[in-house]
Amino acid sequence: MLLFRLIKVIFHLKKLRPKRFHQSPIDIEQLPDISVVIISHEHYDHLDKNSIKQLIAKVDHFVTPLKVGDYLTKWGVEASRVTELNWWQEVTIDDIKIVATPAQHFSGRGVFDKDQTLWASWVIQGNESNLFYSGDSGYFSGFKTIGDKYGPFDVTMIETGAYNRLWSDIHMLPEQSLQAHIDLQGKAMLPVHNSTFDLALHDWFEPLERISDLAWEHSVKLVTPIFGKKVSINQPNSKHKWWRTLMPERQLNLITTGTEY
Repeated sequence: MLLFRLIKVIFHLKKLRPKRFHQSPIDIEQLPDISVVIISHEHYDHLDKNSIKQLIAKVDHFVTPLKVGDYLTKWGVEASRVTELNWWQEVTIDDIKIVATPAQHFSGRGVFDKDQTLWASWVIQGNESNLFYSGDSGYFSGFKTIGDKYGPFDVTMIETGAYNRLWSDIHMLPEQSLQAHIDLQGKAMLPVHNSTFDLALHDWFEPLERISDLAWEHSVKLVTPIFGKKVSINQPNSKHKWWRTLMPERQLNLITTGTEY
């Protein structure tokens, strides 16, 4: 936790932002109109000012944890289009129930604003489907509580990336991500928060390789679509290891021959 905070302070002092491994598969201008955008917390890789400004004309409503909505209204979103929720509070929009649930993380965009806003995981329930999004979180007993209260889930979108044992209390290791999915009573797991921003010491593709092996070992249905590809909630099938086509040849050879690296 302390090391992660130190890295964050260095980014802030140098006026740097996390660098992308790959370009986004779609530009914001290409997106269709959006009913609801759900924001997990206010760290820069989850809440980007320029992106919000571009989304204002496309989005009907924004749902955020407590006090995160202040950023949106400051950037031009009408207050009537923003709903802030505390943990265990819910809102229904167009027959979709959205519940803010706990996560084990922290907040702060600068050096002196630690934990001034809330962070959350999210339950998204429709008439025919039930989804969970972890946001950023370390592994904790809350996942089982959420699973018992709102599960089972058709798809769990679980943070699986930007990990290190030194800060595993705020970002899960792959083994913990898989356990969170099991605790939540998920039917299919979609690993998220990986292969996009350079936030940890591991290779960008390592989280996908590790969670793929773990899912196979534990008979967990894994969904790993190419970024930007649609996923059917009721039939979430995607097992293509697309990242291997982008990996350096040395690492690919080591993985495909079963050698540790």
